[in-house]
Amino acid sequence: MPLSIRSLALAFLLISGVVHAEETYPVHPDTQVKDGVPRGKVTAHQFSDSKVFPGTQRDYFLYVPAQYDPMKPAALMVFQDGQKYVRENSTWRVPTVFDNLIHEGAMPVTIALCINPGVVPGGDQAQNRFNRSFEYDTVSDRYASFLVDEMIPEVRKRYNITDDPNMRAIGGSSSGAIAAFGVAWHRPDQFRRVFSTVGTYVGLRGGNEYPTLVRKSEPKPIRVFLQDGRNDLNIYGGSWWHANTSMLSALRWAGYQVNHAWGDGGHNGKHGSAIMPDAMRWLWQDFEKPIEAPFGDHPELTARLIEGEGWQLVSTGHRYTEGPAVSPEGGVFFVDGPKGEIWKVDADASSATKFLDMPSVSALMFDAKGRLYCARNKAKTLTRVDADGTQTDLMTGKSCNDLVVLDHGVYFTGPDEQAIWYLPHGADKPIKAGTGPEKPNGLIVTPDRRFLLVVDSLGRYVWSYLIGADGTLRFGQPYGYLHSSQDEVRTAGDGCTMAEDGSLLVATKLGIQIFDQPGRVHLITSRPTGVQRFSNCVLAGPEMTTLYVTCGKHVYRRETKIKGIAPWQPAVKPEKPRL
Repeated sequence: MPLSIRSLALAFLLISGVVHAEETYPVHPDTQVKDGVPRGKVTAHQFSDSKVFPGTQRDYFLYVPAQYDPMKPAALMVFQDGQKYVRENSTWRVPTVFDNLIHEGAMPVTIALCINPGVVPGGDQAQNRFNRSFEYDTVSDRYASFLVDEMIPEVRKRYNITDDPNMRAIGGSSSGAIAAFGVAWHRPDQFRRVFSTVGTYVGLRGGNEYPTLVRKSEPKPIRVFLQDGRNDLNIYGGSWWHANTSMLSALRWAGYQVNHAWGDGGHNGKHGSAIMPDAMRWLWQDFEKPIEAPFGDHPELTARLIEGEGWQLVSTGHRYTEGPAVSPEGGVFFVDGPKGEIWKVDADASSATKFLDMPSVSALMFDAKGRLYCARNKAKTLTRVDADGTQTDLMTGKSCNDLVVLDHGVYFTGPDEQAIWYLPHGADKPIKAGTGPEKPNGLIVTPDRRFLLVVDSLGRYVWSYLIGADGTLRFGQPYGYLHSSQDEVRTAGDGCTMAEDGSLLVATKLGIQIFDQPGRVHLITSRPTGVQRFSNCVLAGPEMTTLYVTCGKHVYRRETKIKGIAPWQPAVKPEKPRL
């Protein structure tokens, strides 16, 4: 006789209970106090002066090994949900594990910062606001900034902590694990070793995006250990087990140093704490050697970038750089908008000199005759500079943030009017050629000159328009999908440039996002250390393969395998893309 639904439910509960009851693991010898091993100390503290998470109060705990020498910077490891890692009756037993491994030489002399999530007190008659998910599950650099800018300086008031990111690790369980990965992912200049158990890489606050970002982003210098069990959570946000296996697959595909321990357990710390000593050995192995970003066989990387070719500083000391352009003679020009200056990169590409004063300038573009067109957004003016230095205002009265010059006219974005304007050569009044983006910003034409691509800096898309015979833009679509941190209200998409094969390069907060013709990002480049976002980019150089980027006070360049094409060059029909 078939079992009733009630009987099936009862049977499932009984089976589940057996599975969890059998989830036991051998006691690891390194979790036990050993004779002759010096023991470190744990102290408890509180922090309630956060600017990143205002109003929060939290406890944190510091483990300091017996071998700590104030004259020598100690390594650092951070644990989220910190109290459970230092509690005497906890299965994690971080102080004992660290005592044993430091004594053995399997890890460096390491201070552990074990920190609880923040709580905003609600008062006697109200519930508190618990910040755990907000701080840990959010895909952004906010929590990393909290650790780097607030908590580590707090620890440094008492102890000497290393600045070397290679000697910094971070770990956690569940949401604390995704927080740990996020800190290293967003700030590899600060942390490079990650210990993740039952990690919440699911759709609570966009964590499900991480496997995609791992595959698409230029690899970072981090090492990751993952642990999970087949009976982990499977709820409204997703399947923890499938999310963790997806993370492992993505990290392996991208060439990272990654290890894992899979089991049959549930959403708890039993398995993670049991394998922690061995995970620490692997995570800290060869700690004297720096962890380097992989290059390897990453197909999207090897097709576009050159191994060993990183960002090189070209010019610095500006107020805000943007609007780079390549001339028919091969020179690269850019603007310092707040200073009202146009600069030219020297012939050896190692430095830059001021070329011309131009108030309110925001972007540049050359035509085939070598004439320089200047978008002057605040002045609401489009100005042309001829080879003899003559300046002619071609248009006034419309906002003019960025521009592209074709043989029949000039297209420019008008963020104030939420429009794309078209000024035919010889005319003095522009035509509203297209609308769509909330804040139209950078724009460029495809190699065949048939489509105009426009970045919406307030949205998630690059718009595509067919250029009509009369210069108007037709069939506008939000076509290319830009990536961003999940809590960003905008991608910060800005300027863009075009490759000869039809690939589009867009400057964003995450890096240079490289699209194929159908509007899909294949690769997101790294940013130079300390750079928060790119404002614009252009491909230049003798072979049009040198990528120049503007970012804040600086201009950088790097050699690539991407061949650019400028609007003043002959039109080229790209090959049909793979769909």
